[in-house]
Amino acid sequence: MELELAGAELKSVLNRLRRAQGQISGVIRMIEEGRDCEDVVTQLAAASRALDRAGFAIIATGLQQCLTDVENGGKNGESSEQMRARLEKLFLSLA
Repeated sequence: MELELAGAELKSVLNRLRRAQGQISGVIRMIEEGRDCEDVVTQLAAASRALDRAGFAIIATGLQQCLTDVENGGKNGESSEQMRARLEKLFLSLA
């Protein structure tokens, strides 16, 4: 399945990923500076949430596209059950 993100969706996902990238850089810097453990873990948790949200946004877009594909008679000969199983696997990879 190819991911087709519209302009606004793509911008949102990229912003979340850039935010996570900045937070991860911040975590590395905090560790190098010997910062307080609680502060480091808090920043790391924020980065994790940003990555999760980006992943869920991508999956939500994929689900929407797959529903459209099912309504249009499937894509690449894939049955709705095969598509469901593939999307379930993707979703569970983030859970």
